Amino acid sequence: MDALKQARIDLAVALRWAARLNLSEGVCNHFSLAAPGMPGHFLINPQGFHWSEITPRHILIVDVKGNVVEGDYTVEPGAFWIHSRIHNSQRAHKCIMHTHMPYATALCILENGRLEPASQNALRFYGRIAYDDEYTGLVTSEELGDRFLEKMGDAEIVFLANHGVIVCADTVAAAFEDLYYLERACMLQVIAQSTGKPLKRISHKVASETVKLMVEDRTQAEAFLAACKRILDREDPGWADI
Repeated sequence: MDALKQARIDLAVALRWAARLNLSEGVCNHFSLAAPGMPGHFLINPQGFHWSEITPRHILIVDVKGNVVEGDYTVEPGAFWIHSRIHNSQRAHKCIMHTHMPYATALCILENGRLEPASQNALRFYGRIAYDDEYTGLVTSEELGDRFLEKMGDAEIVFLANHGVIVCADTVAAAFEDLYYLERACMLQVIAQSTGKPLKRISHKVASETVKLMVEDRTQAEAFLAACKRILDREDPGWADI
């Protein structure tokens, strides 16, 4: 299978599975992936489609100016401004996932909301998250996309105040695994904080050692995405037809 076709399939799997996990919101939010063999271009889900109905043929290829160079649909303007600025930066992350998933966004709407090192899931993200603590409105231009990028710095994840999260990685599998466990970690924290009792935080030494072990090998991420594909093949034959 050629790399571009595989990229479309991987992105469609992640979108569909994210919808099953209640990580989507209406027909909003977006996942993107640098287009293999096409510098300056990236794949992204089209405007107006629920993630649960996305197939590889729906995925668009967009250039650095926002032009759809392959695909029959349109790209959401806000999606372009967020994803293009990150894809075209010096960091040049290959896969970018932006969501308003419930528990992560719940932390974003708290004053000084932070993911605390209080669960094993949270340790996966220790030292990997940046925070933009000021909400300034809808993403309508490259300026706000640039600000998100600036706030991200060397991090791979950014929490956007009153908005949602952006998760970046080198592959769809790695980004999707992080997105999944990020929501799980935030869910555990929100539930724990709802008891009114203090969080039992893990020491810096243990957290620093643990995060290295969790992210140095992405074999589990590839296995997770492959499992999602097998279930889709079994439950929705033909979903991947292009």
